[in-house]
Amino acid sequence: MTKYDNSNIFAKILRSEIPCKKVYEDDDILCFYDINPIADTHVLVIPKREYRSFDDFVTTAEPEYISLFFNKVAMIAKKLGLIESGYRIISNHGLNANQEVPHFHVHLIGGENLGGIKYK
Repeated sequence: MTKYDNSNIFAKILRSEIPCKKVYEDDDILCFYDINPIADTHVLVIPKREYRSFDDFVTTAEPEYISLFFNKVAMIAKKLGLIESGYRIISNHGLNANQEVPHFHVHLIGGENLGGIKYK
């Protein structure tokens, strides 16, 4: 199993070595605006614990922490006014999904019509 890389950009953001435009922060998570948004609202929600990917998160985190994390994602969606119009949650895992940062995170995207998912 690959060890967590403390030099990844999200680890640096969590240590305040790199600034971000925060939406929400508490003892467990940090939510901030994506620097390359793909929609009117595009934020990243990251746990403050060291998980490399979605798979790492769901297989090693305590069930209570997993629930807490996703409940906070829902709370942020409400805070951003996305509940009525809808939103999308994306988490890329691994090479074929083009996971760019080896720290588990979800993209919370909305604020406009996101279109359908394209099928082959």
